[in-house]
Amino acid sequence: MKKITLAILVALIFQSCSENYSNGERVGFVTKFSQRGIIYKSWEGELNLTQTGMNTSSLFDFSVDNDHEDERVIKTLDSAANFGWKVKIVYHETFGFNWFSNRGETNHFVKSAVILDKNPMQNVFGGKKDEVHGKVIDTIYVVIDRTK
Repeated sequence: MKKITLAILVALIFQSCSENYSNGERVGFVTKFSQRGIIYKSWEGELNLTQTGMNTSSLFDFSVDNDHEDERVIKTLDSAANFGWKVKIVYHETFGFNWFSNRGETNHFVKSAVILDKNPMQNVFGGKKDEVHGKVIDTIYVVIDRTK
């Protein structure tokens, strides 16, 4: 009886890493994107989320699934990180712990990435829709205090 219980427990632990727990989309700017790992190399990234066009202090860590690595997704995320483009990532979340980090270091795995805006500052500085003048390095918030 103990062997059967142990076998079921081990099967559930290893299966939990591959379960599709949730699906979702996030929009923002890729602030980190690199290939990491000692034994299993995986693409890991960090997305600075946007809310109604402005950056927030919320960060979203993600991985590109080693089991389903898509070269187009990697190129899109790398370009977005280098040029400061706004992207939408579509991901799925796994339930459980990825014991050996063989798929990636997080539980959020990117399925696709879409460039939403190659020039997010055009609305601020003007310009044509398809012109790219540079990249966004940082966001500055200005507070006007009229109490004095």
